[in-house]
Amino acid sequence: MRLFIAVNFDGQTKENLLLLQSRLRKLGSGSFSRPENLHLTLAFLGEVAPRRVAVICRLMDQITFSVLRLTFDHLGCFKREGGDIWWAGLAPNRALTDLQEELSRRLTDAGFPLECRRFSPHITLARRVVLMEEPDKNKLLEAPFSTDADSVSLMLSEKKDGKLTYTQQYAAYAQKD
Repeated sequence: MRLFIAVNFDGQTKENLLLLQSRLRKLGSGSFSRPENLHLTLAFLGEVAPRRVAVICRLMDQITFSVLRLTFDHLGCFKREGGDIWWAGLAPNRALTDLQEELSRRLTDAGFPLECRRFSPHITLARRVVLMEEPDKNKLLEAPFSTDADSVSLMLSEKKDGKLTYTQQYAAYAQKD
C-alpha cells in the first residue's frame, strides 16, 4: 500500500485553490491536480505492508494537537526540465511544524523510513507546467486566505481507471478546547 499522512481541505479552501489553478491555466499548460487530490502532505510513507497500518493509526492517535489555522500567503514553483511544479505556500506556522515534526519522529522511531528533507508546507497545484510568460505571483494570489484544519488523515495513493486517486484510510482529530 502506498501511503502518506496529510491535511485535507474543506470545499471553500479547495475552491480558493482551484481559482489559483484557473489563473495558471490561462498562462500556459500543465497537468493540474484534481480538486479531490488537493492536500498538504505531512509525511510520505511510501510502500507499507497492510499489517503495519494499525501501527500508523495508533501513532496518529497518540499525537495531541489543536485546530490548525493555516494561511495561504504565497505561490511558488519548483523548476523542472519538461515543466515546473507550481504550488500554493503557507505562512510560517509553529503549530503545524510542531505537529509535522512529532509525527515524523514517532514514525521514524517505529521503523518507518521517511525522507530527510526540511518540511516546506505547500499544496501542489500543477505539474509539468509550461507558461507562455513569467507571471507576477502576487497577481495570481490576489490576497492571502485562511482555513482551519481539525484533522490529519492517513491516505492511500493508487491509480484507478488511469487516474491518481487518494482515499482516506483513517483520521486523527484535534483536541476540542
